[in-house]
Amino acid sequence: MTSAVKRGATSSTRDRDTQTAREETHLWTRSVHVHVTMKIYFCGSIRGGRDDVMLYRKIVEKLQSYGTVLTEHVSSTELSHRGVCDVTELMSCHWSGEDASAAGDRFIHDRDVNWLRQSDVVVAEVTQPSLGVGYELGRVVDMKKKTLCLFRPSSARVLSAMIRGADDGERFVVRDYGEDEVDEVLEEFFNALKRT
Repeated sequence: MTSAVKRGATSSTRDRDTQTAREETHLWTRSVHVHVTMKIYFCGSIRGGRDDVMLYRKIVEKLQSYGTVLTEHVSSTELSHRGVCDVTELMSCHWSGEDASAAGDRFIHDRDVNWLRQSDVVVAEVTQPSLGVGYELGRVVDMKKKTLCLFRPSSARVLSAMIRGADDGERFVVRDYGEDEVDEVLEEFFNALKRT
């Protein structure tokens, strides 16, 4: 066999091996299902009032079907309006670090802003007026995070123009709803996220 023919055969074998390796890699990457958990930041009133805590619980439970809720403690019935666990429940409370001291406030602020940065999406129940939730939403707008704000008109409250007026129908969405519509509203929002 001449050296030119040998080089051609070697080159052809190398090309075939390379093509086979590419095909195997392609099949492997198609067959591997990579599941990345969405990080969800839930906002709800703590020090502004805990009247809606049972509704927060329902919302957080539904959100957990879409990903990891970084702030599930907001829905804890053990957390009081002062941001601390009730004394009678302190022993069982997982969130006793939520103390209302200056050092505790700094810790909560820094931790929550860090969680906001990490989050993929933000869901806020905004019916109960809360300075903290308003602050978080202002930060979220600057971070350009996909956000859903839930408001219940049946509360007889009027939503702040700074929240309702920020609704752009795409990145920042305000949705009026009834308690029996939580699942439907969240499903609609997360399905829309999948399409974008």
